[in-house]
Amino acid sequence: MKTEGKNETGGTEGIRELVIPGELLSEKDMQPGTGTYQEDDGKIYANQLGIKSVRDKFISVIPLNGRYNPRVNDTVIGKVIDVASSTWLFDINSPYPAPLHVTETPWRIDFGDTGRYLNVGDVVLLRVSEVDETKKVQVSMRGPGLRKLTGGAIIEISPPKIPRVIGKNASMISVIQKYTNCKLHVGQNGRIWIDGSIEKIEKVIEVVKKIEKEAHTVGLTESITKYLSVGEKT
Repeated sequence: MKTEGKNETGGTEGIRELVIPGELLSEKDMQPGTGTYQEDDGKIYANQLGIKSVRDKFISVIPLNGRYNPRVNDTVIGKVIDVASSTWLFDINSPYPAPLHVTETPWRIDFGDTGRYLNVGDVVLLRVSEVDETKKVQVSMRGPGLRKLTGGAIIEISPPKIPRVIGKNASMISVIQKYTNCKLHVGQNGRIWIDGSIEKIEKVIEVVKKIEKEAHTVGLTESITKYLSVGEKT
């Protein structure tokens, strides 16, 4: 299936099509993006099933579904699943739990006093600080905006769909926040924290599920803007 249209900034996004692993994507002067590999002759191939995406000089494959693949400096939303004397263990929706050491927090914590700051079930906005070759991860709370998240609601979607929820230059998330008056934190690991009135949170969840379902389509930000603006008038 192929579709063609304009991207969110009005420029040509190009043809989007479903591709399979090993399929030739380009023989031209292009740069390989995520979900691709390049041979010595310059040809670029898909290394996963997904939607072919061409932006500027980069060609990528957006997977239809999949687990979160951690990368250094990703922002993630983690849930505390264990507390030790000097570390917490987080579920970040990846193959392995991620430890957070007390030295990677903004607090001065005495040995054995970790439970006073974060406990099992707490939700925290984190940064991936290390990823080894086996995909074991370490996380940090050192960085702008990283903090414990209280109140609100959390939803989970397929991690590969998260870039569509954010949009180019945060265009999609800006539209959602504008029309719902909700505050959102979006984790690259497929989790989204939403804070606002119950009615507005429910609206955001509805919109995010719509984006997840239609992530393969072009002109999605424009479509969601129209959807929200119509709903605002009714």
